[in-house]
Amino acid sequence: MDCITGKSPGECNGDIDAQRAESLTNQPMLRNETKEQSENCCTNGLCSHEILHDGETGSQAKAVPNRIMRKASFKLSWWCKGDNSDQHKHDIVSFERGNITAAGRSSKQISLKWESKPQTVLIMTKPNSTSVRILCAEMNHRTSTFLHTWKDEKEIMSLHTKVDLVVTLGGDGTVLWAASMFKGPVPPVVPFSLGSLGFMTPFYSENYRDCLDSVLRGPISITLRHRLQCHVIRDAAKNEYEMEEPVLVLNEVTIDRGISSFLTNLECYCDNSFVTCVQGDGLILSTTSGSTAYSLAAGGSMVHPQVPGILFTPICPHSLSFRPLILPEHVTIRVQVPFNSRSPAWVSFDGKDRKQLTAGDALVCSMAPWPVPTACQIDSTNDFMRSIHDGLHWNLRKTQSFDGPRDL
Repeated sequence: MDCITGKSPGECNGDIDAQRAESLTNQPMLRNETKEQSENCCTNGLCSHEILHDGETGSQAKAVPNRIMRKASFKLSWWCKGDNSDQHKHDIVSFERGNITAAGRSSKQISLKWESKPQTVLIMTKPNSTSVRILCAEMNHRTSTFLHTWKDEKEIMSLHTKVDLVVTLGGDGTVLWAASMFKGPVPPVVPFSLGSLGFMTPFYSENYRDCLDSVLRGPISITLRHRLQCHVIRDAAKNEYEMEEPVLVLNEVTIDRGISSFLTNLECYCDNSFVTCVQGDGLILSTTSGSTAYSLAAGGSMVHPQVPGILFTPICPHSLSFRPLILPEHVTIRVQVPFNSRSPAWVSFDGKDRKQLTAGDALVCSMAPWPVPTACQIDSTNDFMRSIHDGLHWNLRKTQSFDGPRDL
């Protein structure tokens, strides 16, 4: 407030303080209402403290000129898809004396501890491998009292209600196959490396006895690998109930031009806001676990699998400025084939279940609520760094010689 009465700044501030004090004295009901509103606000969300005096009483605060009596209160709420979600996200931000600060995580590594001993173990193996077949037979002989095979589709759909632990013998493809068996929650997965390349398989088959004993005894470190939930919506669909069954992917969903010689033309939206039009060979929507797969080959960044996000990576775009993006995990992405497209597009889910998208068809992707918990040999960061060093020889270079010119 500016002083325009010709008084000195000190006198002006004194008058303003007196007016504030008189106003507060003459309006006790307003103070009570403000207090009640503040209390109600803090019960439903994260709120700042309304009055900040640094421990001083009201009379002490009035005696100090030019003192800020109140700090504006506000509320933090988490909004998602049109709904106000008043949840206490203390694991994301801390709220103290009206200041927002990033909260330190209570644990940097997720740990799993069994409350009851696992009873049912599902073993999934890489096909057509003699070494895998021999190891699987040895595992069954040492750890199983009986075997059961599921072939019925309905039984497979309810596997998550029966299986306590999944053991995979193969490479990353076997882990993807195991994850695809579970359309909902996924039990912990212990992946053994018997494939050609393994970014998700930290355990070695030679030590399977010690590994399984350690896992069954617990606690174990796990990596929560997020999945994408994908829906194909045909142009002929009249409403959302006519969508095809959702598909869950652990690595990526790819939209490409297939056998057509024309550029792919794809309109991309993020939470119903237009993002861009892809003109090139196609587009990859990848999880962070899939960042070391097709997305990496197309120029996308390698991302720690524990980071929740969606990678937006174009395939050979006909543009010099189309760089890959990493979007937050809460967004919904829609990719649509426009009606003026010269050719249809093709979509594949983790390299399988290829479907054609004609003009007007759309693919809608969002983060699935059911991640894939994979066991770690040490912890998620150590396993990730080891995998890119061993699998990709990341930043492998001959060390510079110490014998040579030096700065004086």
